[in-house]
Amino acid sequence: MEGGEGTSLLGECGLGRLAPFKTYRRRWFLLAAVCLLNCSNAMLWLTFAPVADKTAAYFHISLEMVNWLSIVYLLISIPFGLVATWVLDSVGLRCAVILSAWLNMTGSIIRVFSVLKFLSLGSQSYWYLFVGQCLCALAQPLIIFSPTKLAALWFPDHQRATANMIASMSNPLGILIANVLSPVLVPEGRHIPLMLVVYAVPAVTACALATLGIHEKVPPTPPSASATNSTSQTFLTGLKMLLRNKPYIILAVCFGGGIGMFTCFSALLEQILCEKGYSNEFAGLNGALFTVCGLLGAFLLGLYVDRTRKFIESTKICFCLSALASIVFAVTSRFRHHAVTLAITSSFFGFFGFAIYPIAMELAVECSYPVGEGTSTGLIFVASQVEGVILMILLQALTVHVSEDPSSTCALDQDGALDWTTPVLVLAGLCSAMACFYVIFFHTDYKRLRAETNSGDLVKAEDARADVPEA
Repeated sequence: MEGGEGTSLLGECGLGRLAPFKTYRRRWFLLAAVCLLNCSNAMLWLTFAPVADKTAAYFHISLEMVNWLSIVYLLISIPFGLVATWVLDSVGLRCAVILSAWLNMTGSIIRVFSVLKFLSLGSQSYWYLFVGQCLCALAQPLIIFSPTKLAALWFPDHQRATANMIASMSNPLGILIANVLSPVLVPEGRHIPLMLVVYAVPAVTACALATLGIHEKVPPTPPSASATNSTSQTFLTGLKMLLRNKPYIILAVCFGGGIGMFTCFSALLEQILCEKGYSNEFAGLNGALFTVCGLLGAFLLGLYVDRTRKFIESTKICFCLSALASIVFAVTSRFRHHAVTLAITSSFFGFFGFAIYPIAMELAVECSYPVGEGTSTGLIFVASQVEGVILMILLQALTVHVSEDPSSTCALDQDGALDWTTPVLVLAGLCSAMACFYVIFFHTDYKRLRAETNSGDLVKAEDARADVPEA
């Protein structure tokens, strides 16, 4: 049974009309459905990264073609990201979630077709796999943009950062599961069909939950003052406002670059480590530690920011510490027999780096209000994908072919082993440069919080005047 868990009043002035604010228990179901969908999509994205060498051997393709199964996510989400922002802010959250769930499920099923023996696809099997990845990639922007919109529409102001953190961090949770599960499911290349079937199950489940369980695009009564103005600007007007907003542009460039770097790190980790003799299982463990510690960092920082509202200070400190961790990883990964140091460094890199993600998304809304949440977070994501594609191509171009090393654990493709020394050092340098730029130049007001505070003060003033007895 649905019921309000709390109410407050807002006067006719300010952000909204006289109405009780109310929260609904079914917001937690919506949050769970978005979390499962986000997690599933991330699993499908990085299915092959932890077992890239075995995937290349199974499908008789190069490692570069395996990497394109991840890069396609970045490429497709650049143009479709703008469409996704329009869908979220103009059509609504319900439509966006259901559409993304069906795209995600269809893509996961087509991936399974690529390994069905009775279809006798031969050399065409890779292209079925690629088409499936493309459909999952179409779903990604709709899924990634949904947490901030969900938090704004369904959760009160004191739960927004936490709700956004939970929904957003389900994406790195999916990355964690892929890093751990793929090497376990694929000890040998012949087990890849089993892996594809297992990864399709969460996608089908998430689609069923979204289709059958989400019935409204907004709650009957808003949970906060800003929720009444969640899409107060049209899409094109909001886009123009964002492009003229200097703090937002700085946030989009720096934070978008950070997302791109984490994308490259997750997708290329196995290839970076195997050349120095580290196993796929150890690479998967590093990816798992990177993500688990990131989830912990995001959880703790989300709770802290919900109480203190220190968005800017928190993101600046975490960005600097993650840059420091990236430098240590870049140096340590170039030596053999430093497994403990690599594991600790990956943990710190994830703890401080992932912690920024949900807070920066909330900060994007704060510095761009009253632009719709889908547009403000969506443009940052599109920027991150553009930067991620550039980085992926650049880092692979900087690799050097080396002669076969007996200590290497890489399953070599036809071109031989790759040395990743220059790419990881470049990645660490870029991360440090982004952190410095963000710390020095990013400053903004919390526009949404200020609007809610002003509205609350106006309500109290109206109530005080109403309580004065007439002469």
